[in-house]
Amino acid sequence: MSTWSSPKIGEIRLSPFLYIQDNTATRRKASQHDSLKRDPAGPHCAKMGLWTLLEGFLLLANALAILNEDRFLGPRGWSFSEVSGTGRAKSLKGQLIGLIYATQYLRVPLIILNVITILVKLVSG
Repeated sequence: MSTWSSPKIGEIRLSPFLYIQDNTATRRKASQHDSLKRDPAGPHCAKMGLWTLLEGFLLLANALAILNEDRFLGPRGWSFSEVSGTGRAKSLKGQLIGLIYATQYLRVPLIILNVITILVKLVSG
């Protein structure tokens, strides 16, 4: 006697005992009727506000703060001593290296901003 049973019409067999309904035609009809009510940008597209922009800058500062000079920056020629010794501190590369070192220097305020952001997200949802 076989434990496998055949699926009914409109069902898809996932395992011997689990079936799901195949409602693709029903979903297609519903989406055609609801297309006038939906946002053209999509249901998950959020508008970018000031808070989202600040979160983005905070994430960028976090990314710059974790870069290690010995393992990552030094072998690529992005060490602070290399730029300050040659007098190229005014170039774009020198400015970026200065920004990286400034974010690494200000880690404690960055941690505080991260905690504040997490608390605000927890409270506001």
